Amino acid sequence: MDKFFGPLHVLKDINLEVPRGQVVVVLGPSGSGKSTLCRTINRLEPINSGVIAIDGKDLPAEGKALAGLRADVGMVFQQFNLFAHKTILENVTLGPLKVRRTEKAEAEQRARQLLERVGIANQADKYPAQLSGGQQQRAAIARALAMKPKVMLFDEPTSALDPEMVQEVLDTMTDLAKEGMTMLVVTHEMGFARKAADRVIFMADGEVVEDSTPEDFFKAPKSDRARDFLGKILTH
Repeated sequence: MDKFFGPLHVLKDINLEVPRGQVVVVLGPSGSGKSTLCRTINRLEPINSGVIAIDGKDLPAEGKALAGLRADVGMVFQQFNLFAHKTILENVTLGPLKVRRTEKAEAEQRARQLLERVGIANQADKYPAQLSGGQQQRAAIARALAMKPKVMLFDEPTSALDPEMVQEVLDTMTDLAKEGMTMLVVTHEMGFARKAADRVIFMADGEVVEDSTPEDFFKAPKSDRARDFLGKILTH
């Protein structure tokens, strides 16, 4: 897979397969293409060459078929992107009602179960502005899960949060990982990468430089780029 922004080659010959149930953490310096990779998997960014397949089906470039397959890919962004004028419960039920055509009672029951699962069941009738950043991000995770996705993409889900709220979101993600959710996570949280990842992808300059287990990556990175990156990150 390749992706250009004008003359800029931002993803270079990316060849990646994520087996079902695997948690892949994508690390790398700013500008390495991590977030772009995340966005191309959901076709939020078109690619210039290559194929993206979810569960064996190629992801179409546009149209109804794309909407249907995109529903199988949950996405959680840096910003929570919740609808401000809808309650948390309404935010979580919106996708199942509109896209999956779920019955309202069933959608609400599942939404409440998911809010319980992410630890904010008592916030269901509040509006996003009444919640902390960490609670809003957990609501966004519940909203993505409500679509019963086959894979979850996280694009730096804790980078907009105050430090004391980061852990509650990471704990929710760790629980998801333990439950066997297929996940691709772009993050700077090294603790999460060590604890929850099955696999670490290290990117630099739009390329996958390393693809290894967390243990190998943190103990003995193979490339100078990764050693340099870890040296800077882990000394702070």
